[in-house]
Parts: sequence; structure tokens; C-alpha cells
Amino acid sequence: MKLHALFLNCTLKSSSEVSNTQALIDKVAALLAELDVESETIRVTDHKVAFGVSSDEGEGDEWPTILERVNACDILVIAMPIWFGVRSSVAQLVMERLDGTYAEGDEVTGQYPLYGKVGGVIVTGNEDGAHDCCATTLFNLTHLGCMVPPNVDCYWVGDAGPGPSYIEAGGDKHLYTNRTARYMANNLVWGAMALRANPIGTNLKVLDAEARAVSR
Repeated sequence: MKLHALFLNCTLKSSSEVSNTQALIDKVAALLAELDVESETIRVTDHKVAFGVSSDEGEGDEWPTILERVNACDILVIAMPIWFGVRSSVAQLVMERLDGTYAEGDEVTGQYPLYGKVGGVIVTGNEDGAHDCCATTLFNLTHLGCMVPPNVDCYWVGDAGPGPSYIEAGGDKHLYTNRTARYMANNLVWGAMALRANPIGTNLKVLDAEARAVSR
């Protein structure tokens, strides 16, 4: 069965507008296709996602539909623009909503739903902040259960101050970004195949019980 990658585009723009983040997603998705991986992208702003830290915030919340796709994927990539030096508010919202999966562990092992998946991150923007966006997001993904192989971040940043971003500045010809896109695609696939062949066997429920026993 083919591996399946899901990109969550956390741009502030709707699908009616051009997204520089989407352009870099498309590059990585094309590289994954060469490795026989199917990809899909969800632009989060096209959905009514409520604020909150549960998996379902009630009437009108469309996050549960997105979460179904998250739970079905092998590779999860959070893609975002930089705003004020940090990840976009939409990316922050997504990570807060994924917090709800902590309460949905496997009945036997307690493993969270993102166990068995590999995570990656894509960032575009001007000035600085890419390293912070990558570091924070990848750390969040590991806590949620994802495995993070080496070199699974890909970013492009422009000059300081307002100016052209990835598309307008010809970022598709940028050596470093093209290199890391390839590192990312190949290592995500390696990680997903490794997990498929060797599922994580850790029983969190047993370890929780052990921790409680020595914490009284």
C-alpha cells in the first residue's frame, strides 16, 4: 500500500488567493510523487476551524473532518508563513487543536493517534523566524507522537523588510531550499517506511502506572 502524505497549509490566505507556502508545498509534493507517495493538501483557512484544545469544539466546527485526514496519513507536514517572526496564527491554531489527540490514546497501549506517523515542516516568509517556526513545530509534533527523522524541515526566507516572497523572488531556483526539499522528501519516506516495518511498541499505559507507583 502506498504511503500517504498530508500537508496542512497554514497560510492566512483562502484558496482564492495565491499562496507562497503552497508553492513550496507543491515542490515537496512533486518530489514525494517521484518516490511513489500520494499527497493531499488542506488549506486550513478554507474550513471553519474553531479555537480550542479538543478534537471537536461543537456545532459548526470543521476540525473533526480535517482530523480524520490527519489520522489517515503516514506523513504529516505542517506548512506555514512567518508573521512577526513566529509561525502564523493558523499554524498555532492547528497545533492547539492537535492537543486534543492526547485524550484519544489507544485503549491497550495508550499511544496517541499520531504515533506511527512521521512529521515535517515547511516555512516561507521574509526576514527571520524560520528556525524558530521549525524548531517549535517539530518539537510539538514529537510530543504528539510523530517520529521526526533528520532534515525534515524546508524553508525559504527573503530579505529584511517588506518585499517579494518565494514565488516573486524566484525561490524555486534557490539552492539551499531545493536541497532541503530533497532531504525532506527522502527522509520523510525513509521514516514512514521504517515505522511501517517496525511499529513503535511502547506501552504508555504501563509506563504511566510505573510512574504513579514511584510518585506517591
